[in-house]
Amino acid sequence: MPVRSYAKEAAPSGLPPLKGDEMLKSIFYEVKNKFDIAFGVLRKEKITIDPDDPAAVSEYAKVIKTIREKVDLFSESQRIKYTIERQTQGIPDARTYLLMLQEIRIKSGLTDDLGAETMMMEALEKVEKEIKKPLLRSDKKNMALLLAEFDKINKKLGIRKEDLPKYEEELELKIAKEDLQGLKKDALEAMETHLKREEFKDEKMVNVKSLDIRNFI
Repeated sequence: MPVRSYAKEAAPSGLPPLKGDEMLKSIFYEVKNKFDIAFGVLRKEKITIDPDDPAAVSEYAKVIKTIREKVDLFSESQRIKYTIERQTQGIPDARTYLLMLQEIRIKSGLTDDLGAETMMMEALEKVEKEIKKPLLRSDKKNMALLLAEFDKINKKLGIRKEDLPKYEEELELKIAKEDLQGLKKDALEAMETHLKREEFKDEKMVNVKSLDIRNFI
């Protein structure tokens, strides 16, 4: 089963620094504990492997959210936010910052269907043309001009801050559907391989939706 786990820190800041074997042992037990919690949830929850059924996708997303919350892992949007903060730290100018956002988006497998990136770059070029120099992120006065242009873009695209939870939910459902598609593909391939064996040639392939993952954990 696909697992997305992103550590918030290499070690909890509240603990004293560890060395060598102690650190490896601590990491091992932390990871083992998270896996035990995750499998504990999966043993209780019924997952229907049907990526074409919105109800099954929604239920699977809820199960993954429960696991994520119990083991204190980032959601996809939290992971992206963390990645942006980490990889853009120290970038002095707005142009390099926007290019890094584009790179992060591509590596995260997200698409820019609305063309927002192009609009944002055009807004930056407009501001830089007006101030006649590259825009630095430390230039609060002129950064305010850029942010005002971004607000216009958001308004044009119909993007509102209060809708962000809805966008996050849509992203989680998209990921859940992709996970179920992967599970379905793996299950079908496993059954096809199984049926190719001589002793099972008379068996029929079962409907993937009828499989109960709990029986295989």
